[in-house]
Amino acid sequence: MRAAPAAALLAARARRTHRAAWSAVVVALALASLLLGAFALTVGATALGHARVERYAAADAVVAADQTARYRARPWGGGSDTAEAALTERIRVPWHTVDLLRKVDGVRAAVPDSTFPVTVESADGRAAHGSSWEAARLAPYALRTGRAPGAADEVVVSAGHGASPGDRVRLRAGGVSRTFTVVGVADGRDAVYFTAGEARRLSGHPGTVDAIGLLAEPGVNTAELQARVRDALNRARVRDSRAEARAEARAADDATALRVYTGDDRGSAEQLAAALARSALLALCGAVAGTVILIAVLVIASLVAQALRQRAGELALLRAVGAAPRQLRAAVGREVLRVSVGPALLGAVASIPACFGLLGLLRSGGALPSGFEPAAPAWLFAVVLVTAGLTVGIARLAAFLGCEPIARARPAAALGTTAAEPVRERPARRITGLVLLALGVSAAGTATLQSGAVAAAAASAAALTMVVGCAVLGPWIARGATRVAAVPLRRFGGPAGRLAAAESASGARRLGAAITPVVLVTAFVLVQLTAGATLSRAGGEQAVAAMRADLAVTATGDGLPPGALDHLRGTPGVAAVNDVLRGTVVLAGREAGAPTLERLPVLGVTPDALPRTLDPGLVEGSFADLGPGTVSVGRDRARSMDLHPGDRVRLRFGDGTERSPRVAAVHERSLALGEFLFARDELAAHLTAPRSTEVLIAASPGTDPSGLGARLMERLAADPARPGAQAPGGPTDVTLRHDPVPVRLVAEEQRAGEILAGVAVAAIGAFTVIAVLSTLTLIGVGRRPALRLLRLVGAGRSQLRGMLCAEAALVAVAGLVVGAGVAAVPLAAFSFATARTLPYLPPLQGLLIVGVVAVTAAAGTLLPVRRALR
Repeated sequence: MRAAPAAALLAARARRTHRAAWSAVVVALALASLLLGAFALTVGATALGHARVERYAAADAVVAADQTARYRARPWGGGSDTAEAALTERIRVPWHTVDLLRKVDGVRAAVPDSTFPVTVESADGRAAHGSSWEAARLAPYALRTGRAPGAADEVVVSAGHGASPGDRVRLRAGGVSRTFTVVGVADGRDAVYFTAGEARRLSGHPGTVDAIGLLAEPGVNTAELQARVRDALNRARVRDSRAEARAEARAADDATALRVYTGDDRGSAEQLAAALARSALLALCGAVAGTVILIAVLVIASLVAQALRQRAGELALLRAVGAAPRQLRAAVGREVLRVSVGPALLGAVASIPACFGLLGLLRSGGALPSGFEPAAPAWLFAVVLVTAGLTVGIARLAAFLGCEPIARARPAAALGTTAAEPVRERPARRITGLVLLALGVSAAGTATLQSGAVAAAAASAAALTMVVGCAVLGPWIARGATRVAAVPLRRFGGPAGRLAAAESASGARRLGAAITPVVLVTAFVLVQLTAGATLSRAGGEQAVAAMRADLAVTATGDGLPPGALDHLRGTPGVAAVNDVLRGTVVLAGREAGAPTLERLPVLGVTPDALPRTLDPGLVEGSFADLGPGTVSVGRDRARSMDLHPGDRVRLRFGDGTERSPRVAAVHERSLALGEFLFARDELAAHLTAPRSTEVLIAASPGTDPSGLGARLMERLAADPARPGAQAPGGPTDVTLRHDPVPVRLVAEEQRAGEILAGVAVAAIGAFTVIAVLSTLTLIGVGRRPALRLLRLVGAGRSQLRGMLCAEAALVAVAGLVVGAGVAAVPLAAFSFATARTLPYLPPLQGLLIVGVVAVTAAAGTLLPVRRALR
């Protein structure tokens, strides 16, 4: 018989005969395809996503600064590579660029646009953004009622403010409160429109503009307009405002020329948070997707191999009666193909709503800003066919490797290879497993020498490598667990215990196949949950320990008005006032020779008030030296960069300005207060809007905080623009707390990381639990004849049930212990490197893991063989 017809016949009959065994594999294949497709679509939609175009929707082109930091270096092996990171603070355009663009042929109008915070001093203290009415035409926002503002004290408000033409509203912008007359109501959200001159003055930067919207002459297309504007900017050699200022130099690798945005790219000029969210989500989704692929390969390969192992005698018989190796391989391959195609396609279809559900979860959790729009063109959904093909390919490869030993055996010796489970495994397998474990331990050791994201990546790599090593060493782990459990089982377990000990000792491969997915789910879930819980707990403890202030004043919108801080400092009983600012810096470095840019949250503080309000935990140097041109560095960061007081550290602020401040001190509590501490004025010079929104206050010794709080609110209620006047009811946008919330910095991508970690734990945890059930079901189906034989020779139902329960307990305990041991190595390294503490897992989560594994092991062991026990 020719190979193809014979293989087709064997595959068809084997599929019908072993339908029950393959059903356990079908569920895992469908889930693997679903997870791979969902994360692939999420990565693709994020990569193709763009900032939403709102205020510039009517502009044909937008000219703005390049908001990207770059770092070019030569990685190992030569060549040149460039790392990029989005900047968090607005880099502006010189005002003279507006006149230049108005003269470009084909430009009908060049409209400058700058936005600034505005506080509506009403009962709810609503925060809004202000801009010029001239810039409203770029949206375009039209008047619903009234007219455009024509005087400095006239404004147009967006619908929803509840104001009508003729109303008088009190607004605070630029730190000054004034009363304006509403002359119109227009489109838009939470916006207040001023005259062009007034908006330029209130913006606080009259010599620069956020962006310039361009309207084209009739007949001039977008591409032509972009080319003309680009040529005009190049000929004039116009650069962004930071590059033009002599004292503010951007890094040499950064592009300082202005950019001309068209199409969907126009949103990048108004939604700065979109680029940050996109880069963070891409990195996180990529890491999770890589983990999903690795786990899918392990699980599917284990299940397919176990399904073929149950039929080893049948395949050996076919080989013994003359089936050619290529016929066996083709038959098994076709059988797996027929079994896997349907579930893979089903999972691929289900991955589409799963992707939209994941994006919706990220949006509702605040991980995706409202200004970012994931893109999902029709052709992107073809990716699910690729992931389905990858799932089928993994199953085919596992089938090929699983039948290879029997296919290569001589016909006369084929049955002998499956007569009994081999007592000794191949040395190459043991060596491979030990090497993988050694590499995992080495990666964990690397994590102890690093900090931040590098330590986390090293710890994650260590955990995955050690899990793979445990999968390879599964039979040895099973034999070791059996030897440990054999003594108590034989001594205290009675007949059921002796049966369990004998069965486990004779089926090390089977037991190892059952333990491996338990190790996988335990190690993965422990690493994901414990790493986040450890950092959160350590950061919270540091934040509480650092807080020294007695009171805290917080403000929204435009922040505290000018003079408010002086009022606070002059209040009797106030010992120190710390005006806290939050910002970011970008740190250039290398990983494995490749250039990297790491964005870190930082804090700006009032140096002379620091000892009374915040305690960063001084390690070296002195906080008294913190001021212009200096910085305090976190201890772990200083250790990894070999920094000491007096050294210089090169970094870039959130607006791209590169500086090399001198290290004045090294502090301990960097998880709460950030890796870098600056003087407030030093950081404020590099923020888009350095507003006083968070002020910590220390009371003088012997001062009653309650009475001091009342006096502070009286001072804040005074209108600085009209001395002696009181705002009725006090300032509505200012809050005073007697129990200050501990100051703690959170990385921008942390929220997305928490959500993705939760999704990964739920999805991959469920996937691996299904894998445990499927593996145990396959083993149970293969053991039915042996259990019936034991019943025939006199074993009672209770004895067999006790034996199976003992085996289930052995699988659960061994998997939990080995999985916890695998997770403990990288977690200990990561916790020591980042928090200098032991790993922490909430007890309830630990009990949940143990309970799920125990129930899964019991159900997977007992349910498939319940008929054989009757």
